[in-house]
Amino acid sequence: MVTAELDLVDGWIALTDGRVAAVGTGPTPAHDHVVDAPGTVVPGFVDLHAHGALGHDFASCSADEARAAVAHHAGRGTAHLVASIATGTVPDTVAALHRLAPLVADGTLAGLHLEGPWLSPARRGAHAAALLHAPTTAEVDLLLDAGGTALRVVTLAPELPGAIDAIRRLVEAGIVAAVGHTDADTEQVQRAVDAGATLVTHLFNGMPPLHHRAPGPVGVALTDSRLTVECIIDGHHLDPVAVDLVRRAAGDRLVFVSDAMAATGCADGAYRIAGSDVLVAGGVAMLADRSSLAGSTITVGDAVTRVLAPRPEGGPAADVREAVAASSVRASAVLGLRPPLTVGAAADLVVLGPDGRPTVLEVPA
Repeated sequence: MVTAELDLVDGWIALTDGRVAAVGTGPTPAHDHVVDAPGTVVPGFVDLHAHGALGHDFASCSADEARAAVAHHAGRGTAHLVASIATGTVPDTVAALHRLAPLVADGTLAGLHLEGPWLSPARRGAHAAALLHAPTTAEVDLLLDAGGTALRVVTLAPELPGAIDAIRRLVEAGIVAAVGHTDADTEQVQRAVDAGATLVTHLFNGMPPLHHRAPGPVGVALTDSRLTVECIIDGHHLDPVAVDLVRRAAGDRLVFVSDAMAATGCADGAYRIAGSDVLVAGGVAMLADRSSLAGSTITVGDAVTRVLAPRPEGGPAADVREAVAASSVRASAVLGLRPPLTVGAAADLVVLGPDGRPTVLEVPA
């Protein structure tokens, strides 16, 4: 058993009313119900960045469709999920915030994330260029008011006019400001961090590549201890060597995210996200013109399985403690949640089999 604080052999967890009452090792204490969990018990995963599943996109779907998408991720081990709203018109974004906020209030979602419209057209990925623009004070206040306490994370490009002021305003409101979909240089990223940005949206993707004379967002992300860094570990967004680079340079700040788009859990075919047409083939989502990846079709549990698997090309596989920290503990901290599987925390339990595949452990009420 691996929790936020412990790594136990022959461990046990006592649960009361859906929460952790005690954690220990050795003989199992007397209890009304005892559930054996052969394998390694780990906390439920926390996904800071997901756009949907089962054909439902959080930016446009109904509340019931959003619940279905969340349930898909939950069935694969994601206990807490932040719904990412991709770039749309400002009225559509406001409507999405209003539509999804009640799902945060009732605990279905862990929060809402705006990915756009304050992104760089040069690094837009799947976001439609015509919908992107610089933030204004009035627009920042409009979206803050629409999101209320449900809005937890906002991604923006710090080089845009007004972006540094927007970061300060977001941080003052208690929202995590994330650097992403940016063409910023090193100094511009450093200014964003000094202004309060603490997260990097899907490192390497949607930003200039690392260069030895122009480190840019990647260089700052790998070296600035104030930044938590997201990575999409699906075998397509990042080469395994790039993953190893992050693990070695910023491993204690790494968070796995899915960036799952609407096609997650669906067959290959044509979809639409952030105002752009997307084709999914072999589980890989790309813009219809093949110019960019367009999110993933994985869950955080798939990333855990991938990093724990033996590496045919060489390089060390992650151990379970590293995977737990990146899939649950650090994202919980970003959201201000109680450290997972500690006393008083929600009883969100996942069992990893020998192959690293997760199974949700159902606990009797």
